[in-house]
Amino acid sequence: MTDARETTALGFDPGRVALLAHEGFPGRAKTALGVLRYADYEVVAVLDREIAGEGHGWQTDYTVSDFVDDDRAQDAPIVGRADEAPSFDTLVIGVAPIGGGFDRSWREDVERALKAGADVVAGLHYRLNDDEEFVALAEEHGARLFDIREPPADLSVSEGRARDVDATVVETVGTDCSTGKMTATCELVNAARERGIDAAMVPTGQTGILVAGWGIAVDRAISDFAAGATERMVLAAAEDHDLLVVEGQGSLVHPAYSGVTTSLLHGAMPDALVMCHVAGRDAVHGYESFPIPPAREVADLYETLAGAVAPTEVVAGAVATHELDADARDGAVAEYSDELGVPAADPVRDGADAIVDAIVDATDLDA
Repeated sequence: MTDARETTALGFDPGRVALLAHEGFPGRAKTALGVLRYADYEVVAVLDREIAGEGHGWQTDYTVSDFVDDDRAQDAPIVGRADEAPSFDTLVIGVAPIGGGFDRSWREDVERALKAGADVVAGLHYRLNDDEEFVALAEEHGARLFDIREPPADLSVSEGRARDVDATVVETVGTDCSTGKMTATCELVNAARERGIDAAMVPTGQTGILVAGWGIAVDRAISDFAAGATERMVLAAAEDHDLLVVEGQGSLVHPAYSGVTTSLLHGAMPDALVMCHVAGRDAVHGYESFPIPPAREVADLYETLAGAVAPTEVVAGAVATHELDADARDGAVAEYSDELGVPAADPVRDGADAIVDAIVDATDLDA
């Protein structure tokens, strides 16, 4: 069996990176924002023609810091086109639209990058390596195409072994998609490491893979093999670490993405769950006719569904408060904690120490 850690994001140093985030930065460019915050890459530019177009012609003085009030994120200029960016070695597509498609309006920048000899990385369901024009340009100019969402060819079904590992396994889950599960995962790992816990992220999506440098995008796996892919990663990472934080995907109450959520839950067999939520969101993002049930009701769903395979419980909440004004943020965290009946924090604003404390208290993790 292939070690899941051999499934790397790039397999090489990407050098100077440009992030394509057209008409999505920062709110709809989760991959770009995740790379800026957590990946060990040198980002030299973000491409967003909408932001750049607000300047003089295609030139702009905007930078990441004008839109992201977070000292975790690298600062970089925002430009309208690839040929206006400082010299870069790798173009990363930093937008992941619903369905993982490739927007035709991105072609020009991808072509410019390839013609300049830059590699192109995408975490889409659309495969760059199936695009004959991109393949031809890459070959002509000595560039490479990387489809990091492509799973290993030798995946298989879960054997139900994740609960046997000699590590504490925590999974971030959500009341919806896009609730900050990857962000909470990174913050938890970093906070645990700061107090001396040997922690690691188990990356299950394109952004997590780019940040951690390995992983399997489980939503690309054959449905029968998605739990097995998760189990494989947990077994591999547990050989070297004491705390594993599995990056969650989707939500049990999401009409489109509940399947991948279930596969992760049963494949990882987590000892504890951290449930993520966006303060003020009361309907499923993009499916607004579907209300999000009360937080405790959603937590009960996770615990009941997981319990059929391996008992677990929601031990903490992570709530994103960035959409609220400063005066409302503390109240939103306290309200979410009361609803769940467990400690909660905004891991970006407040840090994740309170969440790590809750994990330590609820498990046999030594800290």
